[in-house]
Amino acid sequence: MDATVRPLRIPPEMAIYAEKHDIFHLVQTLLRNLMVDKPEDPIQYLINLLKRDSVDVPRIILLGPPASGKRTIAKKLCEHTQAIHLTFSDILKDDSDLSRTAQYQDKKQKIPKDVWSQLIQQRLSKPDCVRRGWVLEAIPKTQEEALCLQEAGITPDHVVMLEAPDVVLIERSSGKRIDPVSGDVYHVTFMWPESEEVAQRLETPMTLMPADLIAKKLQKYNTEAHALRRTYHSCLKTINADQPHVDVYSQVLNYVRTPRHSASPYTPRILLFGPPGSGKSLQAKIIAQKYGVVNICCGEFLKAVSADENHMGELIKPYLESEQQVPSSIVLRILTERLSRMDCSTRGWVLHGFPQDVEQAEKLQESNFLPNRVFFLEMTDDIAIERVTLRSVDPVTGEWYHTVYKPAPGPEVQARLRFDPRNSEARLLKRLKEYWSHAVDLQAFYPQAVYINADQDPHTVFESLESRLVGRLPKVLSNRETYED
Repeated sequence: MDATVRPLRIPPEMAIYAEKHDIFHLVQTLLRNLMVDKPEDPIQYLINLLKRDSVDVPRIILLGPPASGKRTIAKKLCEHTQAIHLTFSDILKDDSDLSRTAQYQDKKQKIPKDVWSQLIQQRLSKPDCVRRGWVLEAIPKTQEEALCLQEAGITPDHVVMLEAPDVVLIERSSGKRIDPVSGDVYHVTFMWPESEEVAQRLETPMTLMPADLIAKKLQKYNTEAHALRRTYHSCLKTINADQPHVDVYSQVLNYVRTPRHSASPYTPRILLFGPPGSGKSLQAKIIAQKYGVVNICCGEFLKAVSADENHMGELIKPYLESEQQVPSSIVLRILTERLSRMDCSTRGWVLHGFPQDVEQAEKLQESNFLPNRVFFLEMTDDIAIERVTLRSVDPVTGEWYHTVYKPAPGPEVQARLRFDPRNSEARLLKRLKEYWSHAVDLQAFYPQAVYINADQDPHTVFESLESRLVGRLPKVLSNRETYED
């Protein structure tokens, strides 16, 4: 057979390596920068990009009405990300050719949009912005300016738009105070400095406007805001600024840490952990149905293998019939064979019921089956007892029912329900004890795992899982991320 027409099979190790080192996203970022900047020497340009500390630096636009707290949020954001904080007045001060804008400023005329975009483009192309990234505060102000930036190749990864009721913003504006030393903005009611020394030197801004003028500026801003939302809809998040400053900043930081959707190929390899009754099987089923991945429940798969009249089935059948645990080495052989099949390699998989301890997790990793998403479904033992011990099954249909959450549809079905002895409270408590004895070590083994509150309705739990499944992981993860409504 001609080798050129053979089916191409890419070893799974290649995809794992590419995902581990973010190769697909790296190539995508390099190509984007290359096409936007259009350097004379593309090869040297790419070499210089790769020599930087990070190719993927912050590119953030922070918008919002007057007195919404943009300056304070932008400064804290830059302190955290090490990005360069820029306002248009900063860009004018840094411009080496002052003559091109002086004539417009002297006449109090608006700077032409081509000069305006050129100023911003030149500032963002300086080494500090290229190396560390940037946060543009209150740039752009109109849709026309936003389109100019796009034409110049200035495309942010994240756009944050702060919003608050006009009444709140007018009240905030009247209480604004400035630290003349640091330039930080404070408020007499909402954000007073902790340092008495700083509080003593605060000044009322010279540009403080009366309420009627603020109202006019807000009206003008609101007119443009809708068009700006449309322009940046694919990367924009609106955040309510009428809440404590710490909460606003936390929401902004969480958003800019979340990478944008990538066109990189992605094959889900998911591990689901959780105590009995946490809903692992149900969530795995929903994930498999929606995303086409292979659903592998370790316990159910072992039963299916034991039903086959082959060597492996005969080997594990005695363990299952006597309700003993199948040795880890045998389970691993069976699972690795299943995970090696073409459907798992091409479509991805969601595995639950294995590994049950760190030793099994290490063996799975040594077999080169590395998950790229790990979830722990969390809930208390009391909830697990309520969910599991009140279950019954209809032997005719195989349908499960629950005394509280899913009662039998009628007396006929109710009469034939059967209780599974394995769901008794005594046996459940034993299983819970076994799970929790290994949970902490497994959590340490998978430090990038995401923790989901399973004490919610199944749809809400799935939404939390899905939000961490479809996108790339945040650039910086805290030690423990928990998602709940």
